[in-house]
Amino acid sequence: MQAFSRGLLDGKRILITGGGSGLGRGVARHLVDHGAVVHLWGRRAAVLEEAAEEVSAARPGTVHVRTVDVRRFEQVDDAMESIWSEHGPLTGVVNNAAANFIAQTQGLSPRAFEAITGTVMNGSFHTTLAAGQRWIRDGLRGSVLSTLTTWVWTGSAYVVPSAMAKAAVHSMTMSLAVEWAKYGIRLNAVAPGPIPTDYAWEMLNPTQSSSVGATQADQVPAGRAGTIEELANLMMFLLSDACDYLTGQTIAMDGGQMLAGPGTFAGLTSLTDADWQEIKEKSLAATATSKAQRSV
Repeated sequence: MQAFSRGLLDGKRILITGGGSGLGRGVARHLVDHGAVVHLWGRRAAVLEEAAEEVSAARPGTVHVRTVDVRRFEQVDDAMESIWSEHGPLTGVVNNAAANFIAQTQGLSPRAFEAITGTVMNGSFHTTLAAGQRWIRDGLRGSVLSTLTTWVWTGSAYVVPSAMAKAAVHSMTMSLAVEWAKYGIRLNAVAPGPIPTDYAWEMLNPTQSSSVGATQADQVPAGRAGTIEELANLMMFLLSDACDYLTGQTIAMDGGQMLAGPGTFAGLTSLTDADWQEIKEKSLAATATSKAQRSV
């Protein structure tokens, strides 16, 4: 079902960080289908190019890509300036770049903690700041939308760095919504429940036989996982001009999961040492594969 008119986002130029795969890639297609020009940032050039080709298939020339490590403000600022000078000012930013894996917190290294918090918390702030400074300087309105989780309200065992970082972005959303409202800049966030995507889904289903975690549809009162189309519909509304009065809000879209009882990873307390070793080996293998892909 087509919820919005095809021209809903005509004239919009929207950046999606972490846009080469997963939710970012899926949502990008819907933004383009509804009139937006989209910029995708990520760390893997090949993945970005593939995403651009897929997303813009029906509207060639509507997707632009650039490899950017959002943990590095200098890269973010340079890339943002290139958008402004080469394509025109953005109208919206989607903070979607993320990193996460399941682990027992007592075994986390500082490097592992920084890999997640640097991408989620620092990356979201860097991107928001780089866009916001230019909107304020140029007297332009803008919209920032961050992809969070319901862990911002409940916390979550075994994904502590992610829970901490996303809670920080939730706080940024509320804080800057007040500070920047006078400039016509809105900040909101979405907190989706389980929506299957390839890499992230594998990382958050820790063992082949695991029936615990936050990704199981049978733990959702609605009885199913969400879809990228549903998430895109919510995000398109928030990025459109439909309600300029809405700011500072994080909206849960999880089929009632959080209200029925926080769908976090507390159930993983039942795993054995052998299970945790399997999880560690799986995570290391996935990390090695990702590094190999980035080097191609």
